Amino acid sequence: MKASSAATTPPTLAERYRAVRQASLALAAPLSAEDAMLQSLPDASPAKWHLAHTSWFFEHFVLGTQPGHQPLQPDWQVLFNSYYQSIGPAHARAQRGLLSRPTLAQVLEYRAQVDQRIGDCLRAGHLDAVARQHLLLGLQHEQQHQELLLTDLKHALWSNPLQPAYRDDLPLPTPTPAAGAAVWIEHPERIVEIGAPAWPAHARFAYDNESPRHRVLVPAHALADRPLSNAEFRAFIDDGGYRDPLLWMSEGWARVQAECWSHPLYWDPALEREYTLGGWRALDPDAPVCHLSWFEADACARWAGARLPGEFEWEATAAACPAAGNFADAGLLHPVAQPSLGAGAPRQLFGDVWEWTASAYGAYPGFRPLAGSAAEYNGKFMCGQYVLRGGSCATPAGHVRASYRNFFPPAARWQFSGLRLARDL
Repeated sequence: MKASSAATTPPTLAERYRAVRQASLALAAPLSAEDAMLQSLPDASPAKWHLAHTSWFFEHFVLGTQPGHQPLQPDWQVLFNSYYQSIGPAHARAQRGLLSRPTLAQVLEYRAQVDQRIGDCLRAGHLDAVARQHLLLGLQHEQQHQELLLTDLKHALWSNPLQPAYRDDLPLPTPTPAAGAAVWIEHPERIVEIGAPAWPAHARFAYDNESPRHRVLVPAHALADRPLSNAEFRAFIDDGGYRDPLLWMSEGWARVQAECWSHPLYWDPALEREYTLGGWRALDPDAPVCHLSWFEADACARWAGARLPGEFEWEATAAACPAAGNFADAGLLHPVAQPSLGAGAPRQLFGDVWEWTASAYGAYPGFRPLAGSAAEYNGKFMCGQYVLRGGSCATPAGHVRASYRNFFPPAARWQFSGLRLARDL
């Protein structure tokens, strides 16, 4: 039987827009109005703010290109601008949880108004090339905020003494064979091409920080075939890893002392359970360890007689692998163990946990930011942060690729971040 053309026809831009916007609403659906305004970290944001800010982004960068457009809510422009100083002032990030007004219902109505106007523009063909580029950027931007909505909310609910679940109906992973000992995959010294062609000059979307594509020399090295497991990190703890200053960067050791770190965020003191978006669950020894800072990942790698991989080592391996894995769309919203693929094939490069690398977040040779205010999206954060690769269990499927560069400060722990060991040859 011949396959229908509908099964193979790529979605239109309007269909992609509706799907991404609906996904955000589905993530927010289990939340009460009280849940939606929680902010438990200065670096996190309330779910209501995420819903509003992503709508502001589409209004400013897409609808704002249309002749005669006036802001739908002029008084909200400062509230939901994030950090685009070239556009105007922004409400202080650490105080987003104080915004009880506008209400959640008003924010949802604002979203509906933006969606209606974007839909009208698409149907009428009113968006020029620049506006359509901004729309595509906005879809990727909203998918980033979908993951942040989950990670920010997880920390907020965990901070509640009752520690309620985001959803009581999240499924448990299907039992899998034990992860087994990690296998080292050796790579010879080689010259590889890294990064993605600059978008929008190149039709395939990539953020500006992924370009330009360029050649680099990658030394001989070995990578573990899977991320570090909970059991392996438990061995680091049991061996006094959090008590040995020789394993830590100076700033990391100061954090350990000041904040009394003794295990990953969300583990209980007995090291038997971990808090998940589905509530407290038994710690799976074979699942990838997550919610580690770069400092913890680096210290554990050093304890193991290894190191964190450079981002080019990671990308050179991932470029030959499909970007498939345990993403948010699977519905588990937590890392899971995966059986060995055999013959030294790498596993779990995509999904489950973002993998910290040893690479500071900086510009590639010849880097050029996006034009206009969109230049503030990535480039101005190239200071004091480290690169993570691969996506997580909270990342929307299809959002990441081998060249994708996430970045966070080295002390950040509330993201689904883990590590894969590397060593020199």
